[in-house]
Amino acid sequence: MNNKTELIKKILELKKQHDALILVHNYQLEEVQDIADFLGDSLDLSKKAAQAPQKTIVFCGVHFMAETAKILAPKKIVLLPDINSGCPLANMITKKDIFDLKKKYPKSTVVGYINTPAEIKSEIDYCCTSANAVHVVQSIGSENIIFIPDKYLGAYVKNVTKKNLILWNGFCPTHVKILEKDITKLRQSYPKAKVVVHPECTIEVQNVADEIAGTAGMIKFVQKNQDTEVFIIGTEVGMCYRLSKLFPEKKFIPASKLAICPNMKKNSLEKILWCLQDLQPQIFVEEKIRIKAYESIKKMYKITENIE
Repeated sequence: MNNKTELIKKILELKKQHDALILVHNYQLEEVQDIADFLGDSLDLSKKAAQAPQKTIVFCGVHFMAETAKILAPKKIVLLPDINSGCPLANMITKKDIFDLKKKYPKSTVVGYINTPAEIKSEIDYCCTSANAVHVVQSIGSENIIFIPDKYLGAYVKNVTKKNLILWNGFCPTHVKILEKDITKLRQSYPKAKVVVHPECTIEVQNVADEIAGTAGMIKFVQKNQDTEVFIIGTEVGMCYRLSKLFPEKKFIPASKLAICPNMKKNSLEKILWCLQDLQPQIFVEEKIRIKAYESIKKMYKITENIE
């Protein structure tokens, strides 16, 4: 089926037939963003999965995101259009690594970024997102906190909270492609531009930004700076398309055109159609792992949103 209009029409028919909701992350292909019922970051979309009345969730993101949706909505069918859309950062720490860290630092509390598999979430004390990591860490009474797996987000949190964070040597291969010199060069071309970068960027890049924020925070930053016409966006390039649709009167420039996540781009209209036709591939999380993983997310909720 080559005709894009017909392809979308068929997707919408199957969506209705299977009582499905299409959730799309901010880094997805433009054509995928365009057919989303909801666009957002990974946790926001997972909440939508849990709260929505639909019984089938098509999660256009990467594997750990679809798993998080399944953790929060265990009775629903959760589909990931491309089952091979993984996350290198999420895979940079193993269950054994967690056990070894706990053994080495027995009195420490473990805080894990949401960018981790369900198995890892089941072994940590608290989950966090890029948006609430500072709040979560500040709320924990422990003297020593193990923060996994992203060392740059961890360094940002450590700098803000001044707490003793033990960092794991993980990183996002896409965000580290954004370099300090990229920002410096763009500032020369756009001297009045504001620079907002994701905390998964390197410390050098964070240090030259006007704001450090996750994708939801970037939207708020643009809203707050109404007089600014040009923004340099330091995250995966797909975010610029999302921002352009929200604020068509403004200009959004990717900090680096190299910041493309190949895994985020694996989901396509064709794959969405196929997954709705077959209701495959489905995401499953073993119940005992799901229950433990849910606890780490629930603790985060209690700290940040007071919801269960």
